[in-house]
Amino acid sequence: MGTDVSVDLRSAHEELTAKVMGRKGVAGTAIGSDGGRPCLKVYVSDAAAGSALPKTVRGYRVVVEATGTFKRL
Repeated sequence: MGTDVSVDLRSAHEELTAKVMGRKGVAGTAIGSDGGRPCLKVYVSDAAAGSALPKTVRGYRVVVEATGTFKRL
């Protein structure tokens, strides 16, 4: 990934986080990889929570993963 893509990907992640955090069932977001390509991830407490999330942000695919809830250590 080049520098420009990195900056754009981080910016897309920030945009996604601002849009989805606080929604019921959303546990967190991350930058990840899907099939070797950069993507954005949204972790949800159950699969139903992912149905109303964006499919892409700034051209990056949004991958939803049902993880359950996260607990702070």
